[in-house]
Amino acid sequence: MRLHSDTPIEGKIVDEVLAKYKIDDLNNATIREIVSIVNDIEEQSGEKFIRMEMGVPGLKPSDIATDAEIEALKNGVASKYPMLEGIKPLKEEASRFVKAFLNLDISPEYCVPTVGSMQGSYANFLVCGQIYKERDTLLFIDPGFPVQKQQLDVLGYKYDSFDVYNYRGEALREKLESYFKTGKVSAVIYSNPNNPTWVCFTESELQIIGELATKYDVVVIEDLAYFAMDFRKDLSKPFEPPYQVSVGHYTDNYVLLISSSKAFSYAGQRMSLTCMSDYLYNRHYKDLGERFGVEKYGQVLVTRVLYALSSGTGHSAQYALAAMLKAANDGEFNFLEEVKDYKERGKVMKDLFLANGFNLTYDKDIDEPLADGFYFTVSYKNLLGGQLLEKLLYYGISAITLGKTGSKQESLRACVSQTGKERFEDLRIRLEAFNADNS
Repeated sequence: MRLHSDTPIEGKIVDEVLAKYKIDDLNNATIREIVSIVNDIEEQSGEKFIRMEMGVPGLKPSDIATDAEIEALKNGVASKYPMLEGIKPLKEEASRFVKAFLNLDISPEYCVPTVGSMQGSYANFLVCGQIYKERDTLLFIDPGFPVQKQQLDVLGYKYDSFDVYNYRGEALREKLESYFKTGKVSAVIYSNPNNPTWVCFTESELQIIGELATKYDVVVIEDLAYFAMDFRKDLSKPFEPPYQVSVGHYTDNYVLLISSSKAFSYAGQRMSLTCMSDYLYNRHYKDLGERFGVEKYGQVLVTRVLYALSSGTGHSAQYALAAMLKAANDGEFNFLEEVKDYKERGKVMKDLFLANGFNLTYDKDIDEPLADGFYFTVSYKNLLGGQLLEKLLYYGISAITLGKTGSKQESLRACVSQTGKERFEDLRIRLEAFNADNS
């Protein structure tokens, strides 16, 4: 390996750390492996990286949430088991929230808290994999969150995927239908806005997904981890358009995963919502009955799967999320204003990369430039994703490749959440040095 003697991080340190992990191509590294590599380099070099590898919230949570959770703890909820289906105030405000910001009608009964959207996806994957014996495959519209595929590996389920890069607009219909018409797909999942690319599906694309899901009786799992964070539009006003777009307007076969981690900066308490359409919650599947003793989708999810996984979610954190949702629904808490800092960071950081020879990989939603936000994707000349990431480590910059996300593009995902404006000058200097050394 070539020694990097004049880079911001001593080349010998980076070489030794990389050798320790024995990963020949960083395109094959997991997010957590990159985190560990960078931690080791930082510790040995004493230099702080520009850390863009992990999508962790970088903002303080609202006092609305923490005050509500403290009050709940003072009232003794920690001594009581939470109900599997969630506390009544949270379920009611969740239903209102879905109406206020997506213009969808979902009954409170069908809004259920989970231990983060990770548990929400895992539980729904588990159920969807059992609704029809003859359907053994779940489909990812990629790029996507790599750990969701790992969940299917744990479950022992088959999955398929395709990179949406070349299938935007009407081209999505033929591609998606080619999978659905095999009769093997029980569910399809995507995130919107998308992790890792920040692509956002348009209304027409969601209509295609919804229509095909109805036609082929496929469950759509819509991951809204970055709820309403498409900052090209003001989606912050409750019960007023424009709304967060959703497949729920085009099919009844849907589940929404709504996280408190990013939009509400409440990641540490692992609190999320699984909101099932009234139709899907009450849908009876004979094969579920044979496996679980009950046929109803929602009943299986709550009283069989969630019960077995964790017996409910953290009691006090439910009060925190309920308080934030109520304040947002009442127009007293603009949760999106709180996270607009990600938009500003994204704009500055993206421009710094572009000024130093990088290109945006996923750059448009059909004909509209992507929003500035939590993530963006970059490439550099003809470097492969793993090569680019390795080179950047010597300059004190970390990210992840798109290799584990299902993308076919040689590129990196950059997350802005851990880089405050006080680090912008460091980023500029390091990118200029990188470009000078590699141009």
